[in-house]
Amino acid sequence: MADTGMKKKIMNGMLWKVLESSGAQGIQFIITIILARLLTPGEYGIVGLIMIFITIANTFVQNGFGTALIQKTEADQTDFSSVFYFEMILAAAMYAVLWLAAPLIASYYRIDVLTDIVRVLSVVLFPGAVISVQTAYVSRKMEFRGLFISTLIASAISGVVSIGMAWAGCGVWAMAGQQIAYYVSLMVVLFVAVSWRPALLWSFARLRQMFSFGWKLLCASLLDTVFNNLYGLFIGKIYNEELLGSYSRGEQFPKLIASNLGTAIQSVLLPAFASRQNETGTVRQMMRRAIRLSAFAVMPMLMGLFATADSLVLLLLGEEWMVCVPFLRIMCIYYCFWPIHIANLQVVNAMGRSDIFLKLEIIKKVTSVAVLLIGIHFSVYTMVILRAVHDFACTFINAAPNRRLIGYGPVRQWLDVLPSAALSLAMCAAVMCAGTLMGDISLYVKLPAQILIGAGFYVLAAWIFRMDSFFYLADTLKKAVAGK
Repeated sequence: MADTGMKKKIMNGMLWKVLESSGAQGIQFIITIILARLLTPGEYGIVGLIMIFITIANTFVQNGFGTALIQKTEADQTDFSSVFYFEMILAAAMYAVLWLAAPLIASYYRIDVLTDIVRVLSVVLFPGAVISVQTAYVSRKMEFRGLFISTLIASAISGVVSIGMAWAGCGVWAMAGQQIAYYVSLMVVLFVAVSWRPALLWSFARLRQMFSFGWKLLCASLLDTVFNNLYGLFIGKIYNEELLGSYSRGEQFPKLIASNLGTAIQSVLLPAFASRQNETGTVRQMMRRAIRLSAFAVMPMLMGLFATADSLVLLLLGEEWMVCVPFLRIMCIYYCFWPIHIANLQVVNAMGRSDIFLKLEIIKKVTSVAVLLIGIHFSVYTMVILRAVHDFACTFINAAPNRRLIGYGPVRQWLDVLPSAALSLAMCAAVMCAGTLMGDISLYVKLPAQILIGAGFYVLAAWIFRMDSFFYLADTLKKAVAGK
């Protein structure tokens, strides 16, 4: 009975966590569409550039100790309060660094307004530090329903603030207002929804104990954060903020699809693989199913987005944002490989091989920097195309260790993925041809028609070719509806 109750609690927690991620991103997606009609790509790019530096600073503040609180066998009020005060000290230190660095950042990018915006927007480090402790408490208690509601409320409040400021002609400050309103409102609402409050307790010994675990996570997270933002930093410096805004907007659409699936996959696969880590054959079967299903679900959505990119951007964002279409299409290809990456890395972690995980990350980051430096000598589009090519190569890098660990290497994985990839490409071609034949008809008719054609083509072809993933998902859906 205890196991049944725990499984139910875990499943409920996963459900609310996925709802929290997709719900918040859904609201943010609608808000950004409205803001795109009120702001220019240059204004969007300026805030995107600033958020790169704040995200890196936030990594120092939030990462490591929050996870250490979750992983600790017994975490009491002293642990939570000690981390709270320590992270506030870190936030103050990082704020001071950004305050002093603001003029240098503005001078480097030759954008005078960056000085004031960096100094104002950096205040989000303080509520961010509080939120990280609150989220750790929620995770330990698995009270994700409260986090879901709090995130939705904060997203709505920040949306109203930013849209109001943009409508009033505040320009780039509207995006800054959105970030500040989101962090502050989320912190306040979480204080209402979550029972934890900081106490006047402090233990350096507890912090030192958690630091021995958290510093590794901090280093890994910092490495990943810096790398993920390198392209934005280079585009903003070598080209201009307008192109950076277009690149960021182009990445947003496919990332929304891939990141939501990634949240679900990571939540499910790691504990599932870990529970069977001594059963190599079972882990291999579970991983095959995960890769085939995720490829079957994600690839057609991204290839459909690739095919309808011009219609989607023109309808939702407007003519001035059409420059982001090439970026959007390239990033659709880039994110197609995410399900393979996630599944392989989760197996490596579940098998207890963090040493292999670290080696993989170092290899990928070193080769990524080399690819970036090559792309710089050509054009911004070459940079992003090479990034997608490199990510494809990384599927072989991430999969290589699992050929030895569980007998499921890169060649066998791609053979499992190829049917979904081929069908998705065929569907993409059909949708693009249909769009060409439709000509200049109303986008309100064209885009829905393209989506219906793509969905119908993919489902019908999957049924005709008797694809295993299609029938597995259909059977699962039937059982869920029947309550079995």
